[in-house]
Amino acid sequence: MELRGEVALVTGAATGTGRAVSLRLAAEGAFVVVADIDDEAGQDTVRAIDAAGGSASYVRADITDDGDVRNMVAFADQGRCGPRLLVNNAGGGGHVEPHFPDASPAQWGATLDLNLRGAMLATQLVLEPMRAAGGGVVVNIASTAGLGLGDYQSPEYGAAKAGLIRFTSSLAHLRGRMNVRVNCAVPDWIATERAQDELDRMTPPERAAAPVPVPMGEVADAVVELVRDDSLAGAVMVLWSGEPRRLLDPGRRE
Repeated sequence: MELRGEVALVTGAATGTGRAVSLRLAAEGAFVVVADIDDEAGQDTVRAIDAAGGSASYVRADITDDGDVRNMVAFADQGRCGPRLLVNNAGGGGHVEPHFPDASPAQWGATLDLNLRGAMLATQLVLEPMRAAGGGVVVNIASTAGLGLGDYQSPEYGAAKAGLIRFTSSLAHLRGRMNVRVNCAVPDWIATERAQDELDRMTPPERAAAPVPVPMGEVADAVVELVRDDSLAGAVMVLWSGEPRRLLDPGRRE
């Protein structure tokens, strides 16, 4: 699917990876709906897109609030022939302590809501507008925290991202049913401002042992590839630090 002239809805788009993705989609000619809970930073993203010659608007949306998610999708649909692209980027909380099992059910449940349930609801709500517009693409932004079988500091975050990956691959059939392709980008540690702050706080030996963060632009590149390649449905693209991005083999059995 080409992006020029299409409406792209991006969650968590006020800062960091969401802003980078939004700027890239606008540069590709999409009208970007910037969704976030940070009004000031969200408007800053819109202004940055406008300054670069693109088009965008901002909508306040807490992805953990069902009413906000419904309003967000309605806003993107209103008068614009429906959103043709949804990027479920909103997420985080894996660094917030305490973690399961020390965290309260409300706290670890909020992490699941932010990183998995919100994306599932947003996806469900855009399917009919996309179908009515002739089809579309959903790109979920997961994390390598959801891959592998090793120990992990935040079980709730890892489980949510693993769930988002499997959610994506389970929806490959929507291409035939609704002409909607659902794909997933799975980046390693991303070079956000928070990542840079964490690096700055490390000792020299810790910094030397840390992986090189994935540039935000590489995540944006992956999103565009997953949108443009019409052969990809239920695809999972991994971006390990220092390695070329690659698709996971859906037929592999462990």
